[in-house]
Amino acid sequence: MEAVTMLNSLRVVDLSKPLDPATETRRCHLRRFNTGGPIPDFHTDMDITTHLGTHVECPYHHREDWPGVEDMPLDSFMGRVLHLVIDDAEPYTYITPALLDKHLTGWLREGDIVILDSIYPLEPFTAKTNTAEDKRLLVNGDTARWLLQHRVKAVGFGDGVSIENRNEDVCPFHDVLLAEKVPFIEVLKNLDKLTTDTFFMSFVPLPIKGLDSCPVRAYAIEGLPGFGR
Repeated sequence: MEAVTMLNSLRVVDLSKPLDPATETRRCHLRRFNTGGPIPDFHTDMDITTHLGTHVECPYHHREDWPGVEDMPLDSFMGRVLHLVIDDAEPYTYITPALLDKHLTGWLREGDIVILDSIYPLEPFTAKTNTAEDKRLLVNGDTARWLLQHRVKAVGFGDGVSIENRNEDVCPFHDVLLAEKVPFIEVLKNLDKLTTDTFFMSFVPLPIKGLDSCPVRAYAIEGLPGFGR
């Protein structure tokens, strides 16, 4: 699957992780069958987890009385994106309000989507998580409160940021933002294929009632008027 395609003068970058049921460690099973009807054709039953591959997490992920995927407005899942790659922090340290002030002041606008990243990439949710090889930057409640105060629409993560280091950090980060209907985009790929740090992005989930999260086909459009710096 091609990561980059052209749409007239616009550059489109696929930011999704390809899924293969044969190799996925999270639940991902397909059953293809012929309907055998008057005009026989094929259908496929999907047995997957909501947190599979590149996925969006909605407030219902953390509380029963918070909105699920189908309760969120459609524009929650698209908009102007800032891809912040932090290159001046020590490995395995926190993304602090001071760092965010330094890097995002004058760039961030109300309603933007921020993808947090760093120069210490490691594939998430693997056996290397929280080992000596894991030098990714960390998030906590302070990180979340800064993002909330600056009215971001959604938060994404590159491979340079850990969101699974420990519950004492991960839970407050989730709760602060999800309580205010700020969704997350996890397991983004091909960020290195981008040629700009500011672009339009869409990551729309299926509107299925009762979902806390959903796999998505996330993509960036570079060069779209009104969505650059």
